[in-house]
Amino acid sequence: MDVPVLHRLALNESPYPPLPSVREAMHRVVAQAHRYPQFRPDDLTERIAAWCRVTPDRVVVGSGSVGVALQLLRAVVRPGDSVAYAWRTFDAYPLLAEMVGARPVPVPLTPGGDQDLGALLAALDDRSRVVVLCSPHNPTGSLVTADALSAFLRQVPRRVTVLLDEAYVEFARDTGLPDARTLLDAHPNLLVLRTFSKAYGLAALRVGYGLGSPRLVERIRRQQLPFGINAVAAAAVRASLEAESEVRLRVDSVVAERERLRGELVSLGWQVRPGHANSVWLAAPDPVDAGAVALTVAGVQARHYPGEGLRLTVGDRNANDTVLTALAQMRLRRGVSRA
Repeated sequence: MDVPVLHRLALNESPYPPLPSVREAMHRVVAQAHRYPQFRPDDLTERIAAWCRVTPDRVVVGSGSVGVALQLLRAVVRPGDSVAYAWRTFDAYPLLAEMVGARPVPVPLTPGGDQDLGALLAALDDRSRVVVLCSPHNPTGSLVTADALSAFLRQVPRRVTVLLDEAYVEFARDTGLPDARTLLDAHPNLLVLRTFSKAYGLAALRVGYGLGSPRLVERIRRQQLPFGINAVAAAAVRASLEAESEVRLRVDSVVAERERLRGELVSLGWQVRPGHANSVWLAAPDPVDAGAVALTVAGVQARHYPGEGLRLTVGDRNANDTVLTALAQMRLRRGVSRA
């Protein structure tokens, strides 16, 4: 018999619905749903630019961060070129590469779950057009520090665009984080990718943005779908930016739950490295496959990579307690004692 899903912890969604002020802004715009949105999202672009303290010509907006990534690949990749990325990572990257006729070049993570920057550099050749970094990394939650990123960027040929996916950057609490604006000045081949899906809890509305040099942004905007950002989504983003202090409190609560969840899992005997996203990564040789079964039986939907790992989105306290109970009972059944 199928077990009903009680807690959706597979897609790194926010456990919180949009803030009341954001819902009110959305409802006001719904009454005008018979009107088209802007042909190009110029007003939203200018608002995001002011919030990021950059000029509007450095900002490109798209249908989620994945939409901006596709626009970038369409702008710079020709059939037969290659796109390099660490693997495992966000599942969309090999799919996007194939959509534009590029050859995907996956580069294995280090045994500790970090992106191997040296191996990524070694994978670049004359046909390479894009190399993807993800920081915090999906799914392991590891970081590329500012120093490591700067060294990497200095060694990447200018003809290769570096796509730095920072979808989870709001959840990072590391003083070694890169400063995107400083990097953009020094590296015109860099696009920093961000989203309103995770920390801002607007996953269903599909709004992401990229920060880059004016020349690169201009090329990416040529691939922008007309009327591509709907008015409800644009209103939700503007209202979310106005409520940034409330959003920050929600992010802080997710970070606190992430650390509690990790600490409890370690006490149960799981080898969990510190992570910086809104998730916790359990990796083999810990019993991740048995853990996935136990979670399914408990009504928890997690992201399972068979034989490899288990990514647990940080949910609300009740969801996280359900996770802990299920995994504790599983380890007891297997005769594994606490560390």
